[in-house]
Amino acid sequence: MNQQGWMHGLRLGGRQLWRDLRAGELRLLMLSVTLAVAALTAVGFLADRLQNGLWRDARQLLGGDAVVVSDQATPTAFVQQAQKLGLVTNTNISFPTMARALAEQGGASRLVALKAVESGYPLRGRLDLSPAATPPALPASGEVWVDPAVLEALSLQTGQMIGLGERSFRIVATIVREPDRGAGFMSFAPRVMMNAADLAATGLVQPASRITWRMAVAGDAASSESFVQWARSELESSRVHGVQIESLDSGRPEMRQTLDRASQFLNLVALLAALLCAVAVALAARSYAERQLDACALLRVLGQSQRTLTLSYGLEFLGAGLLASALGVLAGYGVHLVFVQLLAGLVDAQLPAPSAQPVLMGLAMGLTLLVAFGLPPVLQLAQVPPLRVIRRDLGQLQVRSGLVLVMGLLGFAATLLMVSRNLTLGLITVGGFAVALLVFAGLAAAALWLLRRAVPGEQAPRWLRLATRQVAARPVFAVVQVSALSVGLLALALLVLLRTDLVGSWRQATPANAPDRFVINVQPEQAQDFLAHLQNAGVQSPDWFPMIRGRLVAINGRDVGPGDFVEDRAKRLIDREINLSHTADLPGHNALTSGRWVAEEADGVSVESGIAQTLGLKLGDQLRFDIAGQVREARITSLRKVDWSSMRANFFMLFPVANMPDLPMTYMAAFRTPEGAPGFENALVSRFPNITSVDLRSTLGQIQRVMDQVIRAVEFLFAFTLAAGLMVLLAAVGASRQAREREYAIMRALGAGRALLAQVQRTELLGIGWLAGFMASSMALVVGWALARYVFEFAWQPPLWAPLLGGVLGAVLAWAAGSLSLSGVLRQPVMHTLRQAAD
Repeated sequence: MNQQGWMHGLRLGGRQLWRDLRAGELRLLMLSVTLAVAALTAVGFLADRLQNGLWRDARQLLGGDAVVVSDQATPTAFVQQAQKLGLVTNTNISFPTMARALAEQGGASRLVALKAVESGYPLRGRLDLSPAATPPALPASGEVWVDPAVLEALSLQTGQMIGLGERSFRIVATIVREPDRGAGFMSFAPRVMMNAADLAATGLVQPASRITWRMAVAGDAASSESFVQWARSELESSRVHGVQIESLDSGRPEMRQTLDRASQFLNLVALLAALLCAVAVALAARSYAERQLDACALLRVLGQSQRTLTLSYGLEFLGAGLLASALGVLAGYGVHLVFVQLLAGLVDAQLPAPSAQPVLMGLAMGLTLLVAFGLPPVLQLAQVPPLRVIRRDLGQLQVRSGLVLVMGLLGFAATLLMVSRNLTLGLITVGGFAVALLVFAGLAAAALWLLRRAVPGEQAPRWLRLATRQVAARPVFAVVQVSALSVGLLALALLVLLRTDLVGSWRQATPANAPDRFVINVQPEQAQDFLAHLQNAGVQSPDWFPMIRGRLVAINGRDVGPGDFVEDRAKRLIDREINLSHTADLPGHNALTSGRWVAEEADGVSVESGIAQTLGLKLGDQLRFDIAGQVREARITSLRKVDWSSMRANFFMLFPVANMPDLPMTYMAAFRTPEGAPGFENALVSRFPNITSVDLRSTLGQIQRVMDQVIRAVEFLFAFTLAAGLMVLLAAVGASRQAREREYAIMRALGAGRALLAQVQRTELLGIGWLAGFMASSMALVVGWALARYVFEFAWQPPLWAPLLGGVLGAVLAWAAGSLSLSGVLRQPVMHTLRQAAD
C-alpha cells in the first residue's frame, strides 16, 4: 500500500470512528472498556499511593531509617559503625513501670510505658503535643509529657505532679502523636515521656529490670542500607545476643492480615470486572461486526481494497480504545479519591501523588481488551465479498470468531497476572475462569444436544415448542450465549459468596464483645479474691489461665540452641522464655488441626501449629522445658490453630491437665471492661497493686474502625463488578437482537401474535438464564473454596444450596436484561423489518 493508500485508509477510519460515535454504534463496547480500565486503575492508583506512602511513613513508624533494639545498652560496635558511615544516631530507653498520683491528689496508680529520650528525638517523623505548640527538643529536667489516658486514670490535670519511682515530675503537656509508638504488648499501656538525664534519679533502673534500648539511625539511603546489612551480618555471626534490627522491610506490621486480605479482595474485584468486561467487549464487537457487513460489502463494490478496510477498522478501534481507556483512567482516578476518603484515618499523613504506572497500566489494559477480544471479528469485515450486495447469505462471520473468548483469554491472561499483584490470586482467578469457560461451553453443548432430541411434541403448548426450537436452531450461538452469561454470573456469585464470608471472618476476629483488657501477674494466693472482685464488678466470663514462663531446651533428647535453626523467629523462640499454660479443657477459640486432646494426660502437650512449623515439630516429638530451674518433659499429642488477632488469651504450649502445683506460675485474665464503671481500673489496681493491667479499649476501637472502613471500600468497588456483570448480560442477550427481529417478523407475518412471541422470548431467556445461573453458582463454590484457602486464608463453608438459588437468580437476571436489551423488538413494524432484511 502506497502513501496515498495509507492516507486514504486513515481518513476513512477517522470518518467511521466519528460516525459510529455519533450513532452510538460503539456505546456498549466503549462502556465496557471504560469500566474495566476504571476498576483496574482505581485499585492501581490506591495501591501505588499506599505503597509509596507506606515506604515514606515506615521511617516515621520506626523513628529512623533503621533501629537497633536490645535488652542491654546498645553495643559499642553498632554505635561506632553508624558514626563511621556518617549516620545520625539517637537512643531512647523504655520499660513498663507504675506511675502514681501523690497522696494529696488521691494516690491512684497506673501501669505506664515510660520512655526516656535524649536530644534529637525523633530522627524521623514528628512528635505532636497539646497544648498545640512547637514542642521543645525534649522534656525539661523535672518535667514529663503523658498520654491523656494517664491523666484520666490518675485523675490528674496538666500542671500537677506525678510520681515515678523515687521522684516526682510536673506534667506539662499531653502527647497527641508519637511517631515510633509501635504495637508491642507493653506499648498498649499509656505513655509517659521524660528526659533521659532524669532517669537515674528515679531509681527505677535496677540490674534485673526489663528495659529496651532503641538506637535509631538516619542518613542517606545508601549509608542506612549499608548499616542494616552490616548489623545483620553481626547478628548472624552470633557474636552478639539480645539484639534485633528493625528496618523498612522488617518493621512493625500493624493489622497486616486484615489489610492484606482487603487488598487482595480489591484486586480480585478488579480482576473479575476486567474479565467480565472482556466478555462484554467480545460480544459487543461481534454484534458491531454483524451490523457492518452490508456497509463493508457496499464499500467493496465502490472499489475499496481489503487492506484499506483493514486499516480503517483497525484505526477506528485503536481510536475508540484510546478514548475509552483515557476516560477509564480519569474515572479510576476519581474513584480512587473516594477510596482515600473511605479509608481516611488509616494513615496519619497525606498520601504522596501517584506515579505514572497506573496510567500506563490502564491504557495498556484498554488496548489489550480491544486487540484480544474486539479486533478478531471486526477485522473479518475486510473479507466480506462484494457479491453480498445481492446475496445476503455470503460473507457471514466465521465460526472461529465466535470462539474469541477462548482465544482472547490466552492473550489476556498475561496482562491480568501482571496487574493481580499476587501470583496465586491471579492464577486461581484467571485459570479458574478459563477452565470454567471450557466447562460451561461443554455443558451448554451437552444440554443443547439433549434439547434437540427432546423437543416437545404437538401436545405441548405452542410457546414451549417455539422456544425450544428457537434455541436449537442456533446451536453455536446458543453455546456462546450460555457460556457468556455463565461467566458473568460466576463473577457475581463468587463475589457475593466470598464477600459475605470474608467480611464475617473480619468481624469475627474482633467481635463487639471481644476482651478489651488483659491482666497479668496475678499471684496464686490472689486468684480466688481476684475472680470474686471481677464477678462483683460485673465482668462476664473472663478468660482465665495460669501463666508459666519456660524455655524449650531439648527436642527428642537432643539439646537445642539458637545455632540449630536458620529462621530468625526460630532463633528468638529458642533463645528466650515462652509463655506456657495448662487446662484440662481445650479452649473454645482453639481448633485442633491434628492429634487428640486427652484431658489429664500427664505427659502430653498441645503445640500451636505456627510455632510447630517454625521449629520443625511434629506429633510424637518429645520436648524438654526448663521452668525456673525445674525440668519438665512432655510429648506432643496435638497441634492447635490459634488466631492471634482474636484478642483472646492464647498460648504456644498447653498442658492438658487441670493442676500443675509444683511449678512456679502466675495467672492472667482477659475480659471486657464492664460498662458504666469509670473507676473500675483504679479499684482493681488498688485492691491488687502487684498486677499489671493493660487497657486495650482504644486499640480495639481503632481495629474495629479500620475494619469498618475497609469493608466500606470493598463494598464500593463491588458496585463496579455489578455494573460489569450487567454489561455482560446486556451484551449476551442483545447480541441476538437482529436475528430475533427477522425471525419474529416472519412469525408475525405468518400469523403469530405479539403475546405468543413475548411468551416465547420470556421462556427462552428464563431457560438460558437458569442453566447459566446453575452452572455459574456450582463453579463459584469450587473457585471460591480455592481462593478462600490459598489466597485469603480463612475457613469457608460453601453453601450447598447456592446452585439452586443461583439458577433462580440467573433466570430472573437474564429475563430482566432481555427485557431491557430487546425492548422494542416485538414493536418493530413487520414490513420495515422485512424490507431491511431484503435490502
